[in-house]
Amino acid sequence: MESKGTKVSSQFSSLRTHNCGELREADIGNVVTLCGWVQKARNVKVTFIDLRDRFGITQVVVDPTNDCYSVATSLGREFVISVKGTVIQRSNKTDKIPTGAIEIVPIEMKVFSQSLTPPFLIEDETDGHQEIRMQYRYLDIRRNPVREALVLRHRVAQLARNYLSAHDFLEIETPFLIKSTPEGARDFVVPSRMNPGEFYALPQSPQTFKQTLMVSGIDRYFQIVKCFRDEELRADRQPEFTQIDCEMSFVKQEDVMEMFENFVKHILKEIKGIDIQEPFPKMEYADAMKYYGIDKPDIRFEMKFVELTDLVKGKGFAIFDNAEIVVGICASGLGQASKNDITKYTDLAKSREIGGSGLIWVKTTENPTSSVSKFYNSEDLKAWANAFNATKNDLLLIMAGPKDTTRNALGRFRLALGSQLNLRNPNVYKPLWVINFPLLEWDEDEKRYNAMHHPFTCPLEEDLHLLETNPGAVRAYAYDLVLNGWESGGGSIRIHDNALQLQMFKHLGFTPEEANEQFGFLLKAFQYGAPPHGGIAFGLDRLCALLGGQPSIRDYMAFPKNNQGRDQMIGAPSPITSKQLDELNIRSTATTTTATTTATTATTTTTSETANK
Repeated sequence: MESKGTKVSSQFSSLRTHNCGELREADIGNVVTLCGWVQKARNVKVTFIDLRDRFGITQVVVDPTNDCYSVATSLGREFVISVKGTVIQRSNKTDKIPTGAIEIVPIEMKVFSQSLTPPFLIEDETDGHQEIRMQYRYLDIRRNPVREALVLRHRVAQLARNYLSAHDFLEIETPFLIKSTPEGARDFVVPSRMNPGEFYALPQSPQTFKQTLMVSGIDRYFQIVKCFRDEELRADRQPEFTQIDCEMSFVKQEDVMEMFENFVKHILKEIKGIDIQEPFPKMEYADAMKYYGIDKPDIRFEMKFVELTDLVKGKGFAIFDNAEIVVGICASGLGQASKNDITKYTDLAKSREIGGSGLIWVKTTENPTSSVSKFYNSEDLKAWANAFNATKNDLLLIMAGPKDTTRNALGRFRLALGSQLNLRNPNVYKPLWVINFPLLEWDEDEKRYNAMHHPFTCPLEEDLHLLETNPGAVRAYAYDLVLNGWESGGGSIRIHDNALQLQMFKHLGFTPEEANEQFGFLLKAFQYGAPPHGGIAFGLDRLCALLGGQPSIRDYMAFPKNNQGRDQMIGAPSPITSKQLDELNIRSTATTTTATTTATTATTTTTSETANK
C-alpha cells in the first residue's frame, strides 16, 4: 500500500528528504526533513504533532525546552508545515501505523500556510455528510479512504494500459466534439460560435471512431476515455464517466472474449491477489433472464428461478390461476423464518426498488406450511418443494404475474435478499460472460425496434434469415462481462458490410437518406475495405468500485457530480452572461441569462459499449 511510504527523491524536491510514511527504526539517528499537513496537535506537557502527507503519518514530539516549541504550540489542524529534525525511537510504540516505532525531534520548523478549521474531520471515519464533503472535495481527498480509492483507480488504469500495450494495442485519442444524432439516450450538446445555429455533441462513446480506425488499418486500438450521457443518475451512473475502450480487427467473438477474459484475470490477480485459472462460464442471455430475471446475474450464490406455473393452476387461487407466470426462488435454511422475517421479505418485494406485486411463501418443513395453505394441501406444497429440490428447512418465495415484469421483479428481489443474507461477499469474485443478446428490442410506445446494444452490432450468422421475417427473434454477436452482478464490460462483433448495415438501419426506422445524413462517413469508409472487427469497453469507474468493494462509482472519481448532476465544489452548471449567449447565437430572455446550453440536449443513438459504468 502507498501508506507504507515511498522515498521522495531530492532530484524532485529540495524541501523534504523523506515522506511521512517512510521512516523506520533503521533511520534512528538520521536528520531528516518532512513536509505535510497537521493531522493533530496535542499539548500534554510536551506537544505531539501528527504530520500527514499522502504516504502516511509521522509523529513529531516537541518539549518546552525545544526552540521550536512556540511554533509547535501555535499549530492548528491542516496547517502546512515542514519539520527538520532527528529520528529517535518512539517512547510509546504503536503498530497502528507503519512509522509507529519512531518519532521526530525538531531542529527547525516552518509554517508554509495556515488553515481555517475544516468543516468536517479529516480522518478515516469522518463526521462530514456527503453533500458537505463534495463541496469541499479537496479536503475529502486528504482522507485515507478517498485517497486510496484514487490510488486504486491509478493502478487499474496503469495495469490496463500496460496489458493492452503489451498485446499490440495502440492508444489513440478520438474527438470530444462530435456530431449529434436523433435516437436513443440524450447527448450533452455544445453550441458552435463559429457555425451559428449548429451544435456539437459530447461523445457517449468513441464507437464510430474506433470502427473507422479499424478501416484505417490500425488493427488494435484502445483509449482510456471520458464519455458523457445526459440521463438520470444513481450510485453506478454519472453524467461523465470513463471507459477502457478497445477494438480489434480480423477477429471473431471468441477472440475478443479470450483477450479480455485474460485482461480481467490479470487485473484481479494484480489488484486482489486472486488467480483464476479456469475459463469464465458463459450464459445465454435467454437463460440469464429465465433463471435470474436479469441480464447481469450475480452467481456468487444460488437461488435460481424455478417456474411453477403448470403445478399451481386450477386450485381456485385467482392470483395463480390468472398469472402468465408463477416463479420463485429457494432460500436455503430459512424454513424457520419468523412472522416478522416473512413480513420483512414481503415488504421488500413490494418496495419501489423491487416493484413486485406481492410474495407467496412456503416453509418446506416436515409438514409444509404456506401463505396459501387455504388453496393447496400438504401434498401440493411437497410437489412445489420437489420442483425446487428443497430440503426440509428451506423457504420458497414466489411471485406471480406478467412474464417479463415478474421475472424482472424477482431478479431484483433475489439480489436484495442475497445482500440482506450476506451472500454477496465483496471479497469473492465470480465473473461470467452473458452472450447472444437479442439484436433488437421492441419499443411499445413508439411501435418500432431499437438496437439493444447499438446499431453497429452484427447479427448471429445462423439468425440472418430471420432479419426480414422475424427481426425480434434475431440474436447478436454481443457479449457482456458480468462481475458480481455488475456489468463491468460490454462489447460486440460489428457489422462491416454496407448492405447489412443499411438493412439494420432500416429496421431501426431510418430511411436511406437519414442513415446517410447521420452515419454517411462510416458507410463511406466501409466502401474502402472494412475488415471484420469487434471490441469491448470496460467502465473504469465501475471496475474500480467492484475491486474496492464499494457500491458507488463516485468514491472512485476525484471530482464527481451529485444526484442532480451538479458539481458542488465549483458550482456547475451555472448561468452564463448575455454577451456569451449572443456570441453563441442563442437568444436570451429578459428575465434570465441562464445558459440554455445547460438544459439543451439532443437524443442520440446509443453507441456506448458499457452504458455508464
